This record gives sequence, structure tokens and C-alpha cells, in this order.
Amino acid sequence: MPRRFVTLDVFTSRPFGGNPLAVVLDAVGLDDAAMQQITREFNLSETVFVLPPKDPAHRARIRIFTTAHELPFAGHPTVGAAVLLALEDKATKGTYLIEEQIGVVKCEVSAADGGPRKGAATFTVPRRAELEPVEISRRDCADALHLDVSDIGFDAHRPVVASAGVPFLFVPVANLTSLARARPDESAFIRSLGSYGEALYLYTLDEEGDADFRTRMFSPGLGTEEDAATGAAAAAFPAVLMDAEARVEGHHRVRIDQGFEMGRPSRIDLGFRVSGGALAETTIGGAALVIAEGVLHL
Repeated sequence: MPRRFVTLDVFTSRPFGGNPLAVVLDAVGLDDAAMQQITREFNLSETVFVLPPKDPAHRARIRIFTTAHELPFAGHPTVGAAVLLALEDKATKGTYLIEEQIGVVKCEVSAADGGPRKGAATFTVPRRAELEPVEISRRDCADALHLDVSDIGFDAHRPVVASAGVPFLFVPVANLTSLARARPDESAFIRSLGSYGEALYLYTLDEEGDADFRTRMFSPGLGTEEDAATGAAAAAFPAVLMDAEARVEGHHRVRIDQGFEMGRPSRIDLGFRVSGGALAETTIGGAALVIAEGVLHL
């Protein structure tokens, strides 16, 4: 049967920036193996499959696949799917509840009324970010990235593992030059970092642009060598920031740029609230636009 699909660029307002995403709008009847095969056919970092919700009060249920396996949650698929659903509904604004494996995700969506098919979405992260109790040495991180030990860390920032549903090894690097020089060594990933080497999220202060941080994400274990924009990592970032910096009570806004070294500049808007000295809520936002539409003949 024919199944509509749409591709979008997510975490950007310009074509051919951000992180590409494929969305299959009618996934009823597809089993896990078929979804995995379709994802490999698109060969993008993630593909979303839209299904009817289990709760009729919700807008949709989605499943998210990388070329290697299914994910319980991911940021750019959530933003891209929410924007596309609003465009399909011809809704210029709305609150959507989307079912993912991690739970129900609340998305505030705005979409263009006529003209280019684009919009923006901000979702509340369904799980609070936490650090995992593991020690990662700067030497192991440096070896896995073809960097010097002096390139790893700045101020009180240190390598840590954090998760808001998907774990990432967060590696602070000294400056933008170190960030640009980083090159993953897959054998060193496995030898030195073990399972924590599946997804390395590098970050440093943005000394040149208007963002707060510039980042890169290497993920050989997830089937993608480098990712242009990683919302699931941004969702865990507040735990990393609070580990290294004193954050006062109230709301904080953090602008994250990623993908510049790949020629796909992306902007992620991270928000989080601190209450009683602890992380209370996190939001991830960004823009998305439709690039292509078609039909799968399956």
C-alpha cells in the first residue's frame, strides 16, 4: 500500500541546514523489521513512524529509529514530527500530546499559515536529566578524539555521563579550535570508553557567535558518525551545567549551536528551571521546515 512520507530539516529555519528527518505519516501495519529497513533506506540519522495514539486524547504515537536501532526518545524527531502534524492539521498554534516510548511528550507548536511549510515547536522533556555514577578520564576522552589531554575540560567542567532518556558522554573541550580539531577514533572509543563511547557530546563556550555553547556529537554506536543537531543530548545538558556551575533559582535560557563543522548549522533553544537547588523542568525548542514529500510503495 502507498504510504506518504515527508522529509524535514530540523533545528533550522533555512533549507539544507539543521538535522534532516524522515517522517512516515501512516505506519499502521509496519512491523519492527520493516521500520528498520525503511530507516536504512532513507539513511538519515533518524526516521519517525506515525501511528494512532493509544489514548484518543493524544495527537499521535510515534516510533523513532536510527539506522542501527530504535530509540525511546529523541529531540529533533520530536520537534520535526510536532511541526509536521501541525502543518497536516492546518493548525497555526496548538498544544500536542505525542506518545513516545519514554512517555507522553507535551509540545507547543506554531506553524506557517500558507506559503512555505515550516514552523517551530518546543517540548517539555518527559524525564529529568541526571548524571550517571561513572568516572571517565580526560586521557581516555582525548585518545578517542585525537586530542591532547590539555584540550579536555575548561573551568570546572569535566567529562560526565548524563541522560534524560538516552545516555551521552559529555566531553567539555577547551575552545572552538579544539572542537574543530576533534576526530573520532572508533577503535579508541571501544577500547577506552566501552559502552559510554556510543555517543560523545562535545561542547565548549561559543567565543565567536551569538550562542552560549557550540557542540558536536559523534555516535558510531548509533549508526551515525556525526550528528548535526542532538536534542536528546541538549535535554540532558542541564544536569551537566549544574554539575559544573552554580545556577540560581528560576528559569535559564541556553542557546546551543551545532553542525557548523558539517556545513549544517543548527540552533537548539534549551530552557530549564531550577527550584530548591534542583532541576525542576527542561524544554527543548527549535524550528523545522519541509524539504520533500513523497510516497513509499510497500
